[in-house]
Amino acid sequence: MVAPDPRAAQLGRILRATDFERVLQAGSRARSHWFALHFLADAPSQPAAHKLSTACPPDGHRVVDGLGENPSGRWLGLVVPKRLARRAVTRNLVKRLGRASLTEQLGGAQPLPAGLWVLRLRSPIDRKQFPSARSEPLRLALREDLQLLWRRALNPRPAAAKPKVVAP
Repeated sequence: MVAPDPRAAQLGRILRATDFERVLQAGSRARSHWFALHFLADAPSQPAAHKLSTACPPDGHRVVDGLGENPSGRWLGLVVPKRLARRAVTRNLVKRLGRASLTEQLGGAQPLPAGLWVLRLRSPIDRKQFPSARSEPLRLALREDLQLLWRRALNPRPAAAKPKVVAP
């Protein structure tokens, strides 16, 4: 049995649709052939507290919720549309490689900044080029593309300035 990677505990998951929307609205931080990476320097939103009619009166004790503490403050969400990766095996491979490569990146000398990260598949995976849904050439190509993406995310290009339109 393989021991779990201690760095994997540093990476939380984005679960709420509102968090995905917030990060995707922030625009992409880096792009590669297959992926776009979005970033928002924030923490995930907290679910609204539900009050039960049978709830006990507050006594100063904190309720333990299922969110847990994330010491690194990094959360990852994955968007892998079915229209871009038709086979479930391929979509699962993309997600697994995305999580694994980010975990490796966080263990490196220059980890990404804390915040919400969304990795989005933006280009289709060609079934003619990769006939096997989980082929080794596909795995290597995706891994190489993800490594390029993390390097670009460390040094994002400044947003292009929009030209000012002068009214006559």
